[in-house]
Amino acid sequence: MTIAPWRRLLAEFTGTALLVTAVVGSGIMAATLSPDDVGLQLLENSIATALALGALILIFGPVSGAHFNPVVSAADWFLGRRAGTGLTGRDLGGYVTAQVAGAIGGSVLANLMFDLAAVDFSGKGRAAGHLWLGEVVATAGLILLIFALARSGRAPVAPAAVGAYIGAAYWFTSSTSFANPAVTIGRAFTDTFAGIAPASVPGFVVAQLVGLAVGIGLLAALYPDAGRAADQVVVPTDERDRALGA
Repeated sequence: MTIAPWRRLLAEFTGTALLVTAVVGSGIMAATLSPDDVGLQLLENSIATALALGALILIFGPVSGAHFNPVVSAADWFLGRRAGTGLTGRDLGGYVTAQVAGAIGGSVLANLMFDLAAVDFSGKGRAAGHLWLGEVVATAGLILLIFALARSGRAPVAPAAVGAYIGAAYWFTSSTSFANPAVTIGRAFTDTFAGIAPASVPGFVVAQLVGLAVGIGLLAALYPDAGRAADQVVVPTDERDRALGA
């Protein structure tokens, strides 16, 4: 059973929107409930994000693979092109567009849910070399995790593993692990705990692209045939077919 392209794009749009809503909304709630403890705010934000991400992968994975992230989609296209697996170039363009639009929509939704202006660009500057290095590390690790799971036949555990990794990376990276160009852009639309100033977005995105290259390089060394498993990212193809009654 072939999944219609519009359904896959809708899944990527909706899943990315809800992910950003979870990130921004939990950040607003954390700042409200724990106004004097930034560490506790980050803990609350990271737990909510990790749990939401795992749940969203379970919901939308059978339809689109639940990438929710342009660097994951780009890696899927790049690694799978020689083996004839993964996304096509046209798929990649559609996925990235849906993810960015969804991320912006998710930030607007979170703002509205907490009675804030729909769009309020962040004033929180995040431009520094050590933060960019954190993004390289976070993104490379995410790419390595996802494709290593797929190549080793363990893609079904990706919802838990990816959620756990992002939750942990909130704490072990200096940047609090955005690791996602679409989410980075979306978070510029809210001047709240999770926001990032628009001027800081390009530096983060460039660092994430460097992380993508590093992750692919590590995969080439550790799993030379990782491209054969590109169809298994993030949810295996056969599981998608079963979920859709094929």
